Amino acid sequence: MHATTIAWEGHGALILGASGSGKSTLALHLMALGCDLVADDQTQLSCVDKHLIARCPDAIKGQIEARGFGILNANSVEKAQIICAIDLDLNEEQRFPELKTIELCGQNIRLFHKPGIEVLPFVLLQYLKGIPV
Repeated sequence: MHATTIAWEGHGALILGASGSGKSTLALHLMALGCDLVADDQTQLSCVDKHLIARCPDAIKGQIEARGFGILNANSVEKAQIICAIDLDLNEEQRFPELKTIELCGQNIRLFHKPGIEVLPFVLLQYLKGIPV
């Protein structure tokens, strides 16, 4: 799948969007805040025991693109359970949006659209931290 994936303590967020939409930039912000890289630009998804699991293709493991810098090496984790997805191609206009989901590999996952706020990395990280263990 054309997506970037980051994780906080094993809980993953799938970052969706067209080329140049800011997937890697959002991932780099989240990594600077302590999140782990799972995969940049290409994510392999599978369903294991009714959980959506993300992994990175071997060829790009531990790498992330930084526009204007090139490919950077990064510490990464092998996998994460996807808790939510954010689509950077669609803007969220509502202050309190209705619940949205996306079906991936037969699993319904919480879906967010890109809010028009600069604190997006912090909001997404707090969402991942709030998931019960």
